Amino acid sequence: MPFRSLFPLLLAAGLAVGAWTTSPDAAPPDAPAADAVVEMTNTLAFTPDTVRIATGETVEWRNTSLIAHTVTADPEQATLAESVHLPEGAEPFDSGMLDPEQTFQHTFTTPGTYRYFCIPHEGAEMRGTVIVE
Repeated sequence: MPFRSLFPLLLAAGLAVGAWTTSPDAAPPDAPAADAVVEMTNTLAFTPDTVRIATGETVEWRNTSLIAHTVTADPEQATLAESVHLPEGAEPFDSGMLDPEQTFQHTFTTPGTYRYFCIPHEGAEMRGTVIVE
């Protein structure tokens, strides 16, 4: 079955999951302003899919879609090796499930290239990259 015909089912499944999940790691309303913002969309994409920041800066992910997503840079949670890459010495991170309108922030203290993904949409290649210079 082509992906386009599965999208309504994925959307419904995401709404069902989003109805009961919460994220203890979501950024609080009084969190400091982020240095870069990435949106999670209904088209199963991180937008933009690549951001460049300086060491010590913070990225904020905003779930602007109608379905739940994660921001996951943890090799132990990936089923595909190409979904995750961490620079040497960097700690894994995971937002947990983010319902629509929730946010997650992460401050990057180790320079290098980070590749992250959305757990429920890993098979749809929902991936992003943060380059820390």
